[in-house]
Amino acid sequence: MLKTFSKGGIHPPENKLSAGLGIETLPLPKNVTIPLSQHLGVPAKPVVNRGDEVKAGQIIAKGDGFVSANIHSSVSGKVTKIDTETDISGYKRPCIFIETAGDEWLDGIDKTDVLKTETSLSPEEIIAKVQESGIVGMGGATFPSHVKLSVPRGKKAEFLLINGVECEPYLTADHALMLAKGEEIMVGIRIMMKALKVNKAIIGIENNKSDAIEHLKAIAAKYNNIEVCPLKVKYPQGGEKQLIKAVLNREVPSGGLPVDIGAVVFNVGTVFAVYEAVQKNKPLVERIITVTGKELKKPSNFCVRIGTPVSAFIEAAGGMPENTGKIISGGPMMGKAVINASVPVIKGSSGILLLPPEESKRKEILPCIRCAKCVSVCPMGLEPYLLMPLSQNNMFDRLEENKVLDCIECGSCSFICPANRPLLDYIRLGKTSVGKIIRSRKSS
Repeated sequence: MLKTFSKGGIHPPENKLSAGLGIETLPLPKNVTIPLSQHLGVPAKPVVNRGDEVKAGQIIAKGDGFVSANIHSSVSGKVTKIDTETDISGYKRPCIFIETAGDEWLDGIDKTDVLKTETSLSPEEIIAKVQESGIVGMGGATFPSHVKLSVPRGKKAEFLLINGVECEPYLTADHALMLAKGEEIMVGIRIMMKALKVNKAIIGIENNKSDAIEHLKAIAAKYNNIEVCPLKVKYPQGGEKQLIKAVLNREVPSGGLPVDIGAVVFNVGTVFAVYEAVQKNKPLVERIITVTGKELKKPSNFCVRIGTPVSAFIEAAGGMPENTGKIISGGPMMGKAVINASVPVIKGSSGILLLPPEESKRKEILPCIRCAKCVSVCPMGLEPYLLMPLSQNNMFDRLEENKVLDCIECGSCSFICPANRPLLDYIRLGKTSVGKIIRSRKSS
């Protein structure tokens, strides 16, 4: 029997329109807009000025603290300005604007496809290289990877879990990457095992990606202590806590971290980025992104440079359908609408979804009928029907008591609600407020 997590979960239509397609490389954009905040933590600080000439792979902003990340130029060209611009989150943030003049890379970066399997770096040197290369969680969380690799004193990592689940409907970027770069991913896993000082790694992949499962199993057979674990298809199995429960049958305690129970989880895209950083000296300046939608002429998986405007790969996928009602960054469950197609992609961008009007409009909100469907599908065992009114009425003490911070914002509750109530919207607002209150309390 296939493994899965125990609490809640739903089965939304998969709509993997670009599954089975290879990875196309998008032509260089004429200009890139590179935000200084592409990660959780403190924004990076610019180390270039207007008028400077830069090369691809060159550092242009340094992480400002331990929980921060370096930013590198994704093209070669001239810095035209450093100013605020609306990014993919919808907020105005500091960005570095570069006019592309070519594709000249910084000396020492290996751009060949030659597989390098051995590394002489120590665990500490690996973590330093990951930090230097600006690698963050590429499944969407964008947590700086060097921080996660640095196991806190008093904790011990036992297992490295690799997230190849990609349970979000429509998205296929991770699937395509596993098929195209399986050998590199396996070497990246070995490197991360060395950094974490663990002896066991498990790759979790949902069973709707049978070709990726068989492909990685064949490669893993050549490596010791790396296992591929097929999983039952169920959303949101790609959540850290749900993946840990499915694969290890361990539960992360409320308010705790995966390392508290001996697990560290990384997305397959992050693993590949670590391989390129350590073995190729290549910083994180490009990634795989799915561009998809039922009305799109050519749903695709593209390799794109960070800072490329969304409009560039929508055009490469056949152009914007006339009846597009909304552009979503990410998938339909956890993604967020973008303000327009000129916003740039960032390190955490996994996909762009174009929805028709009938799927992008909210339905009439009706009174809650206390059916408890939201409770039955919540993978964290919360009571969304209760958390929403508590948030609406600013009852933050009760929100904290009812563990609002445990919410992983998967959207299962909103998806299943027969009254069309915007449960996640209000829970997210309440969660943000409670988080601020707790941080203020700790700092006082």
